[in-house]
Amino acid sequence: MLDVLDKINSFLWGTPSLVLLFGTGLFLTFMLKGLQFRKLLYAFKLAFTKEEPSSSADKSEGDISNFKTLMTALSATIGNGNIAGVATALTIGGPGAIFWMWVVGLLGMATKYAEALLAMKYRVKNKNGEYSGGPMYYVEKGLGSKWKWLAVAFALFGAFAALGIGNSVQSNTIADVMTSSFQINNLVTGIVLAVLTGLIIFGGIQRISTVASFFVPIMAFLYIGGSLIIIVLNYDMIIPAFEMIFHYAFNPVAAAGGFTGIIISEAIRSGVSRGIFSNEAGLGTAALIAGNAKTDHPVKQALVAMTGTFIVTIIVCTMTGLVLLITGFWDPTGGAISGVEHAPSLDGGALTSAAFGHALGVAGEYIVSFSVIFFGFSTIVGWYMYGEKCFEYLTNYRFANSYRLIYILATGLGAVANLELVWAFADMSNALMMIPNLIALILLYKVIVRETNHYFNEYLPMMQAQPRKKAS
Repeated sequence: MLDVLDKINSFLWGTPSLVLLFGTGLFLTFMLKGLQFRKLLYAFKLAFTKEEPSSSADKSEGDISNFKTLMTALSATIGNGNIAGVATALTIGGPGAIFWMWVVGLLGMATKYAEALLAMKYRVKNKNGEYSGGPMYYVEKGLGSKWKWLAVAFALFGAFAALGIGNSVQSNTIADVMTSSFQINNLVTGIVLAVLTGLIIFGGIQRISTVASFFVPIMAFLYIGGSLIIIVLNYDMIIPAFEMIFHYAFNPVAAAGGFTGIIISEAIRSGVSRGIFSNEAGLGTAALIAGNAKTDHPVKQALVAMTGTFIVTIIVCTMTGLVLLITGFWDPTGGAISGVEHAPSLDGGALTSAAFGHALGVAGEYIVSFSVIFFGFSTIVGWYMYGEKCFEYLTNYRFANSYRLIYILATGLGAVANLELVWAFADMSNALMMIPNLIALILLYKVIVRETNHYFNEYLPMMQAQPRKKAS
């Protein structure tokens, strides 16, 4: 079965899919006239400042604030892919992969914007009084009932993907770190993770968003702070590192010693694929939580969601890339190019951990260890919301507790299981989520453009002209 899944994934994540993802982002960027660049500062203002009292506040509907919505989405998106994925991209594609990761991240901001906008426009209220949104709703309601089979396909694979890539894989990674760094048995880690997960997810969207709002800033401060210390201590290597990124984005890395070199196509492929895995733009996952935002216009939440892609790819992934380049640990020859001696057999998260340890000693290794734990656990909590929304759609809001119990069980089992098969199935589920979502985004682009124009040309000027209410 593993061989079959590997062949399926090679096709699903091959050049056609990456071109579709990249092309959709480019198409939406063109149709929205580069909105992600023009309105980025305004989007951050919406995300991180409290809206002034006005008559629009009275019309806001939803379950959680824009900020909590962003934190919940980031809790699921900022994960171990930002630590291990960037390292893998560098060792396979060279420094130029970072440049192409930036490109796909900047284009992915338009994709994430479109997903969140449609999620808000076509969201529904469930029997518990909470809002539900996501690709399955804008596929069915936006494209019509004849497309419902596509919506069901997205929800089915989304519910399975949450159990794998968003849950079992994360708990397994956490368990490995707990064993290697703190000598804690995998079974103990699994039980603790399962109990903590249960306590949080049975509290519903309000508790999940509150936990995410607590965890995300802490883990971002811990990891980005450690990265910045390394970068500042080696400030003389910052410009050379950026020169390497831009140079090798368009030039092959020459062979040296036993190193066969890296061709430009590998830099592009690695940067694009790992960029997509890091920010999830195009997979439709962020749309699953965007529908819960409390706001008075779909464009507001879409802009907030867009900032998540910028944070994940342009900030967090860049930090990892710069640390690996500055320390020389990206070099698969172990020093032939960079002059830094290290174990060339290291890969992924172990390579990032070694780079931090080389620069900061034991403290650096602990920074990565705690980051993996925080990143992994927040991903487990955040992805539960994705899986729940998909499962609700499939079962018409029945058996929610059953899915919660299955999710908790998957958390515990993931810590002690061999997850090679789970990884392969999760990769397939992610790809199969992506296809119906991208089809919907392309077919509904006129709705996206119309809502955007309405907000900036009519709604926003009207709101700005209204007198502000005095805060009580």
